[in-house]
Amino acid sequence: MASGSRAAGTHDHHQPQSSATSNQRGHHNIESVSKAIAQYTVDARLHAVYEQSGESGRSFDYSQSVRTTTQSVPEQEITAYLSKIQRGGHIQPFGCMIAIDEPSYRVIAYSENACEMLGLTHQSVPSLEKPEFLAIGTDVRTLFTPSSGILLEKAFGAREITLLNPVWIHSKNSGKPFYAILHRIDVGIVIDLEPARTEDPALSIAGAVQSQKLAVRAISQLQSLPGGDIQLLCDTVVHSVRELTGYDRVMVYKFHEDEHGEVVAESKRPDLEPYIGLHYPATDIPQASRFLFKQNRVRMIVDCHTTPVRIIQDEGLIQPLCLVGSTLRAPYGCHAQYMANMGSIASLAMAVVLNGNDEEGLGGRSSMRLWGLVVCHHTSARCIPFPLRYACEFLMQAFGLQLNMELQLASQLSEKRVLRTQTLLCDMLLRDSPAGIVTQSPSIMDLVKCDGAALYYQCKYYPQGVTPTEAQIKEIVEWLLACHGDSTGLSTDSLADARYSGAASLGDAVCGMAVAYITKRDFLFWFRSHTAKEIKWGGAKHHPEDKDDGQRMHPRSSFKAFLEVVKSRSLPWENAEMDAIHSLQLILRDSFKDAEPTNSKAVVHAQIGELELQGMDELSSVAREMVRLIETATAPIFAVDIDGRINGWNAKVAELTSLSVEEAMGKSLVHDLVYKEYQETVDKLLYRALQGEEDKNVEIKLKTFGSEDHKAIYVVVNACSSKDYTNNIVGVCFVGQDVTGHKVVMDKFINIQGDYKAIIHSPNPLIPPIFASDENTCCLEWSTAMEKLTGWSREEIIGKMLVGEIFGSCCCLKGPDALTKFMIVLHNAIGGQDTDKFSFSFFDRNGKYVQALLTANKRVNMEGQIIGAFCFLQIASPELQQALKVQRQQERNRFSRMKELAYICQEVKSPLNGICFTNSLLGATILTEDQKQFLETSAACEKQIVKILRDVDLESIEDGSMELEKAEFSLGNVINAVVSQVMLLLRERNLQLIRDIPEEIKTLAVYGDQARIQQVLAEFLLNMVRHAPSTEGWVEIHVHPSMKQISDGLTIVHTEFRMVCPGEGLPPELVGNMFHSSRWITQEGLGLSMCRKILNLMDGEVQYIRESERCYFLIILELPIPPRQSKSVD
Repeated sequence: MASGSRAAGTHDHHQPQSSATSNQRGHHNIESVSKAIAQYTVDARLHAVYEQSGESGRSFDYSQSVRTTTQSVPEQEITAYLSKIQRGGHIQPFGCMIAIDEPSYRVIAYSENACEMLGLTHQSVPSLEKPEFLAIGTDVRTLFTPSSGILLEKAFGAREITLLNPVWIHSKNSGKPFYAILHRIDVGIVIDLEPARTEDPALSIAGAVQSQKLAVRAISQLQSLPGGDIQLLCDTVVHSVRELTGYDRVMVYKFHEDEHGEVVAESKRPDLEPYIGLHYPATDIPQASRFLFKQNRVRMIVDCHTTPVRIIQDEGLIQPLCLVGSTLRAPYGCHAQYMANMGSIASLAMAVVLNGNDEEGLGGRSSMRLWGLVVCHHTSARCIPFPLRYACEFLMQAFGLQLNMELQLASQLSEKRVLRTQTLLCDMLLRDSPAGIVTQSPSIMDLVKCDGAALYYQCKYYPQGVTPTEAQIKEIVEWLLACHGDSTGLSTDSLADARYSGAASLGDAVCGMAVAYITKRDFLFWFRSHTAKEIKWGGAKHHPEDKDDGQRMHPRSSFKAFLEVVKSRSLPWENAEMDAIHSLQLILRDSFKDAEPTNSKAVVHAQIGELELQGMDELSSVAREMVRLIETATAPIFAVDIDGRINGWNAKVAELTSLSVEEAMGKSLVHDLVYKEYQETVDKLLYRALQGEEDKNVEIKLKTFGSEDHKAIYVVVNACSSKDYTNNIVGVCFVGQDVTGHKVVMDKFINIQGDYKAIIHSPNPLIPPIFASDENTCCLEWSTAMEKLTGWSREEIIGKMLVGEIFGSCCCLKGPDALTKFMIVLHNAIGGQDTDKFSFSFFDRNGKYVQALLTANKRVNMEGQIIGAFCFLQIASPELQQALKVQRQQERNRFSRMKELAYICQEVKSPLNGICFTNSLLGATILTEDQKQFLETSAACEKQIVKILRDVDLESIEDGSMELEKAEFSLGNVINAVVSQVMLLLRERNLQLIRDIPEEIKTLAVYGDQARIQQVLAEFLLNMVRHAPSTEGWVEIHVHPSMKQISDGLTIVHTEFRMVCPGEGLPPELVGNMFHSSRWITQEGLGLSMCRKILNLMDGEVQYIRESERCYFLIILELPIPPRQSKSVD
């Protein structure tokens, strides 16, 4: 289907995979490399079979090749195959090629048609001028006009020579224009020369930029699509490419995990037969061709019928010239014949490459995965000029970026679904009959895609869907125990290939199987039917069973070969699916570890035990979700609980902040890790996420802890609400992107009129680095600050293309993705769409890595017409460093205040002890009943002060570790103590206190922490008194108790306290401080926040309710009533 040598092939006969550990990502990568190496052998064998079939390849039998490529291949045969693909020695005749020795500019190889194309053929009439000729050793500069020679010299001196492509040059003899497309190889530089039509608009810079603009327009269309729909993304890209290039057919060709391909999207001429839905063997696009696509991502074949042109090279060269990067490399004969048979004369194939992260690479290197191809076919010869192909390459890079995001999103959604299903299955298995995980919903069939599933538990069989019979499953169990008894699981897409003797009796209904061992005799099974059942042919008139010439190389034959390959074989089990199965297996194995072997039902022995188990399930659900998300992260990820404290901190964010996981755990995100100026932003972000409103692309500024200068880390995060299995929000997870740049906060230039050169070229350090372009992305301005930042002078830069020449060659960028993103930002600005704070990094002239934030705005003339782009970079400044010093000084001031507080707490203890002693003396005298009540109230307040002094560090309250001192007490005494604490303020503000307290409350004895309950109620009542309107105002305290019998001999009193005042009551900011305590502004806010947390520790709750004419606190507290015979409980 795509460019490269092509032959129908076979599928590797996989051995069943069994393991005692989970499938880790590194294992997947190694396995993938092993498959690729094995596929090289198969490809080489097919290559040899095709070679032996003669020049036409007519005796090459597809079906026969499928069955005969499993034999071993000599090493020299593989080497010859790879050499034929990469160093074939021929090019396509639509252009010519010259290779030179880089230091001397001397020709070391050229194509046979170069003389004719460049007009260097011998003239019949003698000329007085010295004739130019092409031979080994010729100085290549003499073949082109002087100006062209200068352009070539300039290009040869560039670091990244390919970023300057194409160079527009003219033949010295004929004056014909050419696109010179250059790339370096092991022995020099290869110059591919493609004739350019003089009327071709792409010859001019404006024309080349126009191609880029068309690509950017298509990219913008991709970026505007709604997320979560990969099929829509693929459908859009084929329509965009067809619109750009004009080919008759454009397809997206996806590679599956087992290396076979599938057409997943198609845009075509109406009269052409569809290929959508076709699957092809892995060898349809050999591994060698896939390697070439990673090196040279756009491959054009102009006419498959033309005869390739031979390359003449210096005899001193050890091996044939490497043509991996050549745009002219001739197609291998097998592929040319395949194209002709399918009626496709011309093709354009573009690689869709996904860039991985360092963790996914082998040996610490960043991985690059060829996800698939975008393939164009045309029924007649077709040549697309290089600038347009270059624009298509940019489009493919943007498509890859967008696709990668969609795949990551799909993976995260899949993981969440799997986690939710796993949790429900575990809960079902532990609480109900084990058969429930098969017969109820959700079942184990919902975990992965399958045709059937089964549980074999305590010699009983529970099937669902398409499964073996009970007798057959018992045979499978005996085979597993005999042949795979030392493993914990097995997966195969062919039971026959796994050497299971009973595979034939299962037929096509059960071909693939995945097994998870729960115990040594209990198993979970998943089954899949044969692949052909899942494959749908896109063209209705071409059913897979239709007869076809097996020897004719055609997509239908290739599809037939694929069906032959997957005969008696299911779709392979994907890595993510096996991870899901293995995770469920680990959970179930842990759950069954201590279970009695005869138990068929988990018994809940007591109501309290059931509640504890439910709590454990909830916690384990959240823990599994968070751990799994953090461990598989490819970006900075951290998580907090509902109180804003860190409970998840992955390796990436630990690296950025120099704060280890152990040190980060339990810290307050807002107080400890975020800079002050961002605390309000993060607090709002937390508040909204805890309400279920997930904000995206929010910039936060994190502190670092590893060095003295404490550089700030800027991260753009998406907030995701973390939920337990009952769908309650239990925290927030932040998925971030590091956008750190040494930046300075300054106003954005929106409208610049008149003469701004004085600003641009000012040496003032407050003026940021600035550059500007015209509407064709040529550089018009390069400020003094840019000269200093990059090391490149204004004279060297002005007039060059910003995309490719300046940023790409002069200032190297990290990878093609960075160049693509910069091009999009620049063209968006020229199109009127401004970009603010785009993360932009490059290497300066001396190789120093520069990180900055780029702002790009449109440039307009006096009439308001857009005439280019105006850009500036935000980098570190002395002012920012000064701000950080001020921040550190503020931290020292806060420490000083803490010392003062510690001193006060220590010194107040002595007079408090005096009050305590005086009360004890007073208690020894003869007192009236009222006096005794006053003394009890005073003693209760004194105990409350003592406990508050112990809370000076607040840490035990924040982390929930504070121990409650429970004993029996009178609820009436608590209410008296609470009321006494507000009486002075009531008199001062001339407020009336209304009590609505039942008589039975005053003598009711309960069990709990009296001082803490007293502290909480007093704090809430005191705030109502503070904020009640003073003119004829009032405050009411209302107590409503109700008794609840929860078990024999145990009664609790459910008590509702309402503290009411008229008017608006507490300010909204104060209420916010109380309920969202990741930050606080006032002492009142801190007191309310701490009391709410103390109330939570006692399993109580508080609500603040504002009605039309009044507002009130509603405090709910449940306290046990002790048995009458006991006066205190230990």
